[in-house]
Amino acid sequence: MAEEIKAISSNNMRIIGHNDLGKYGDCGEGIQIHVGKNGRRTLFLAHLNAPGDFSAVDVTDPRDPRVVYSQELVNPNGRSNSLMILGDTMAVARQVPPGERPAGVEFFDISEPTQPRSIGFWDAAGPESPGTHYVWWVDGQYLYAASGTTDWDPHAPNMGWQTVILDVSDPTRPREAGRWHLPGTSKSDGFRVKNHAEEVAEALGIPLPPGPIRGGVKVGDIMTWNSQNRVHDVYCYPQRPDRCYVAYLDSGAIILDVADKAHPKMVSQLDYHPPLPGYTHTAMPLFSKGLLAITEEGSAHPQAADQPKTLRFADISLEQRPQLVSAISLPNKEELAGKERYGAHNLYQNVPGAGSFRSEDVVVGTVFSLGVRAYDMSDPWRPELQAFCIPPAPRGREVTQMNDLHIDERGIIYATERSANGLFTMEWDWE
Repeated sequence: MAEEIKAISSNNMRIIGHNDLGKYGDCGEGIQIHVGKNGRRTLFLAHLNAPGDFSAVDVTDPRDPRVVYSQELVNPNGRSNSLMILGDTMAVARQVPPGERPAGVEFFDISEPTQPRSIGFWDAAGPESPGTHYVWWVDGQYLYAASGTTDWDPHAPNMGWQTVILDVSDPTRPREAGRWHLPGTSKSDGFRVKNHAEEVAEALGIPLPPGPIRGGVKVGDIMTWNSQNRVHDVYCYPQRPDRCYVAYLDSGAIILDVADKAHPKMVSQLDYHPPLPGYTHTAMPLFSKGLLAITEEGSAHPQAADQPKTLRFADISLEQRPQLVSAISLPNKEELAGKERYGAHNLYQNVPGAGSFRSEDVVVGTVFSLGVRAYDMSDPWRPELQAFCIPPAPRGREVTQMNDLHIDERGIIYATERSANGLFTMEWDWE
C-alpha cells in the first residue's frame, strides 16, 4: 500500500493514492484509462516535457498506483502532452519546434499495456508546423486534432495550430479528411487577425502604445493580454457528430459544422476578450443543459497578473448566438499570487467509452494551485462548489500545479501534477 498523502485543504474529496512517477513526474494534458480483457486497469498519461513521452500506470487498485511502463521522446525538443485511447489503440500527439520531426500523431497498439507497439503515424512536419498539440478521438473513424500540417502557413508561430480532422478507420494508415482555421491566421488569407491591443485601440480610437505587442499591454486605461490565436482543444461527441467545439485561445470558443468533414464551416464564435484577458483553453458542451463549459488557462505569473482566468458557462441553445450566463469564482488570489500558476485549466470531458465517468450534473476540473474542484450544475445560472482537494506541493516548491484529470465509471479521480509530483488518486462525494 502506498504511503498516505494528506491534502493541504479539502472538502468532500480526499487523496487515496499517489505515485510521483520518478523522473517523469511532470504530467501533460493527456490521461485516460485502458480496461483490459482480464479486468486490469491501466492509466496512460502523457508527459509535459522531455525526456518523458508517456507512462502506463496500473490502477487496478487505485489506492496503490504502480508504473508498469515509461518511454522517452525520440526528439529531446519535443512534447507528447496529449493522448487518447479507443479500445486497444492509443493516439499520442507529437509536438515539436517548427521544422523538426517527428511531428503529428502516432498510434500504438496497447492491448498489452506493458508493451505498447507503434502501428501508425500521421505526419504533420513542415517548415512552419509545430506538430500536434492536442488529440480527441472517441469514435472508430475520425480523430480531431489541434495541429499544424506539412503545408501550413501561419502568420506567426503563435498561430501554429488549426483544427485538423483525420480519418483513422485504419489507424495504421491515418489520412487527413479535413481542416479549418480562423480567417486571418494563415498568410494565404491575405490579412492578419488583430491582436487584443489592436482591437482595443481601434475601439477607443487611440494609437497603440510604442513597443512590442505581446503579453500584457496597457491601451488607454485598459490592460490587454494577447498570447496566441491558435486552436488548443477540440471536441466532437457522439451526441452531435456534426458539431465540433473548438477552444481557440485568444480568439475564444468556436462551434463548427463538421457534417461534411472535408469542408468544416463556422456556426458561431464567442469571443469576449478583450476586455477579459483571453486564452480560451477548453470549450466542452453539456448537451442536456444547452451549455458550453469554457475555461481560460491561467498562464501569467508571478502575481497572477492575467486574472480573472476562470470557468464560465455559455448558453448555446441557440448555437448561432452563444451567450455567457454564469461563472465560478476562485478564492485566495492574494495568498497565491506569485506562487506559480493560478486559475482554471483542464476539465474532465465526459469521455465516451469504457472506464469513464459521465455526468452533466457536475463539472470537475484542475485549477493549478487550487487543486481539483467539482461544481454542482443543478442550477446552471449559479454553479456551486461541491468538492475540492488541494494536494501538497512537490518537494522544493511552494504550491501544487494540478494539470489534468480522468474520472472512471466508479467515480475515482485520477489527477496529474505538471511540475514534479506525478499522479494522485482521489475519492469524492458526488452522488
